[in-house]
Amino acid sequence: MIGRPLHVALVVGEHSGDQLGFKLMRALRERLGQDGVRFSGVAGDAMQAEGMASLFPLADIAVMGILPVLARLPGIIRRVHETVDAVVAAEPDVLVIIDSPDFTHAVAKRVRKQAPDLPIVDYVSPSVWAWRPGRARAMTRCVDHVLALLPFEPDAHARLGGPPCTYVGHPLIERLDELRPSASESMLRGAQPPLLLVLPGSRRSEIGRLLEPFGQALGLLAGQGLSFEAVLPAVSHLEAEIRAGVAGWSVAPRIVLGETEKYAAFRTARAALAASGTVTLELALSGVPMVVAYRVSKLEEQLKHFIHAPSIVLPNLILGRNAIPELIQAQSAPSNLAAALGPLLGDGDARTSQLAEFGRLDGLMTLPSGETPSRRAADIVIRTAGSHRR
Repeated sequence: MIGRPLHVALVVGEHSGDQLGFKLMRALRERLGQDGVRFSGVAGDAMQAEGMASLFPLADIAVMGILPVLARLPGIIRRVHETVDAVVAAEPDVLVIIDSPDFTHAVAKRVRKQAPDLPIVDYVSPSVWAWRPGRARAMTRCVDHVLALLPFEPDAHARLGGPPCTYVGHPLIERLDELRPSASESMLRGAQPPLLLVLPGSRRSEIGRLLEPFGQALGLLAGQGLSFEAVLPAVSHLEAEIRAGVAGWSVAPRIVLGETEKYAAFRTARAALAASGTVTLELALSGVPMVVAYRVSKLEEQLKHFIHAPSIVLPNLILGRNAIPELIQAQSAPSNLAAALGPLLGDGDARTSQLAEFGRLDGLMTLPSGETPSRRAADIVIRTAGSHRR
C-alpha cells in the first residue's frame, strides 16, 4: 500500500466539465479521505471552490462555434502545450480529461507521447456514434477507459473498436427530485390554461435562429383558439437579448431566471417547445411532452452528410426510437412547429405515446441503489490509477 495521496490530474475545457469535475473531486475524497487524494490541472470555478488551483482561467479555452475557435486558435494551442507540460512535469498517478474533446484530446495525445505509462481516463464520451466514428478506434492510442453518460455508448465503443467504456450515469439522474412533480404539482399539469414551456436554447446563436419562429408558432396556436400560458426560462447573460426578442410576440411569455424557477416550471408544465440539447433529457425525465427544433448555419448544415445518428434528440437516442418530433432547418417553420405542438396541449395519442416512452427512461438510465454517477466514476478512476501506480 502506497502511503502518499493519490495524485489526480484533471483537465476540463468548459463549464459543463467543471460541474462534472467538482463532483468527481468530492467523490474521490469520499472514497480516499480528505488527505488521501490531491489534484492539479485545469479547473473551472466549481473545481477551484473545491480547492483545486487551475493552470489558467477556463475562459481562455471555453470557446464555442467554428469561427470563434478559429479566431482564438493560437492562444488555445498555446494553452494545450502549457497543459501538457504541466501534467507531464507533475507526474500524477492518473490523468482525467473531462468533455471538450477538441481541447482535452489534444492534451491527452501529447501527454501519451511524453508519458506513455500514465493512465488516462476520458470522462464523457465524444459522440462517436453520430459523428466521425473513426475517433473511437483512434482513442485507444491515448485513452485507457471512457466514462460514458449515456447508456448506449459502451456498446457503440465496442462496435467501433474504441477503448473500454463504462456507463457511469448521466448527472441528471442525481436531480430527479428537482425535475419530478409532487402530487399537487402533477395536478397543476392539467390546469387551465396549461403551462407551455418555450426553450429556444442557451447559446446566443440558438436564440438568434429559434426565438422568432418559436414566437410565430405560439401566435399561430393562439390564433387557432388555443389558450395557454407561455413560460420562457432564460439564462441570465442572454436575458436582455431575449426580452428584446420577445417584445413583439403576439403571445407574451413569462420569463424566469435561474434553475430553481426553471425546474419549478418543468414540474407543472403541460408541454414544451425546445431547442435540441440536454434540456430535452431534462424535459423527458420530468415527464413533459415536447416538440424539438434546431437550426444551424449554412456552413454547419453541410456537415449533415457526415452525421450517422438516427436522431439529434437525446431521449430518442436513449429510447432507441424517435418518440419525440424533431424539426430541423426548413422543417422548423412556425406552421410545422404549431401543428406538432398543438396536440400535446390536449389528451390525445401524441401526448400519451410520449409519456409512455418517457416511462422507460428510468430502467435504461438509473444506477443500482446507492450509486451516483460521480461515485461510479471515482471508483473507475481509482481502479485505473491503481493498475498503473508505481
